[in-house]
Amino acid sequence: MIEDRIVEIRDGAVAFRVLSAGRGTPLVYFHSFHERGGFPPFLERLAARYTVYAPFHPGVQGSRGVETLDDVLDLVLGYDELLDRLGLASAHLVGHFFGGMVAAELAATLPHRASRLVLVSPLGLWRDDAPPADVVILPAEDLPAVLWADPAAPVARAWAALPSDEAANVAAQLESIQRRAAMAKFVWPIPDKGIKRRLHRIAAPTLLLWGEADRANPVVYAEEWQRRVKGAALRLSPGGHMLLHEAPEAASAVVSEFLG
Repeated sequence: MIEDRIVEIRDGAVAFRVLSAGRGTPLVYFHSFHERGGFPPFLERLAARYTVYAPFHPGVQGSRGVETLDDVLDLVLGYDELLDRLGLASAHLVGHFFGGMVAAELAATLPHRASRLVLVSPLGLWRDDAPPADVVILPAEDLPAVLWADPAAPVARAWAALPSDEAANVAAQLESIQRRAAMAKFVWPIPDKGIKRRLHRIAAPTLLLWGEADRANPVVYAEEWQRRVKGAALRLSPGGHMLLHEAPEAASAVVSEFLG
């Protein structure tokens, strides 16, 4: 069963997709902003065992006023209220890239919400002590105009121009990511906001899932996450940055084994 729903909360509304066939512990998936409201095929595999809740980013499918790219903590408070409205005292949390930051922040600031945590190539730790890649960090005050707030901004125009067909959309994003990686020009668009100082609070069993060929968010970054999240397990999967689209069977098998 696939169902789209909208829940009104204090600061706006959250639209989300429910994929339900399983009876296990509910799972909440926080996606990468690259996915632009679409969700990776591996979620369908997980939905065979778990009820999956997958929130949409603001401006997509009716979500509004909840996610702000310059303050992940505000976003987490919105999702805390959403989980209350859904009657979920706790859930497995899975997040990819930007969504990995969201899931990690939620597990760190509200540990009771996370029964297990899966972070897929999460973004967010590399402002002052980046590994050797040539990383370009945008100032926090420039983020809204560059990303979402201005629909005429270059990145927003580029995302709007991506093909609507999922396979072509993913292929275009992969090509763009690989081209930037080859030029050694990485832009991490989300400010740290102190998340490094909170990761030690994560109490849930944690899996770090990384694409073994990820050039946009290299595997060396996984080692820093592993140092900061107590007891985190690291697994590599076929594929690169979009491994959840590229290798859904392999990724879902690893995640299912971890979640139990």
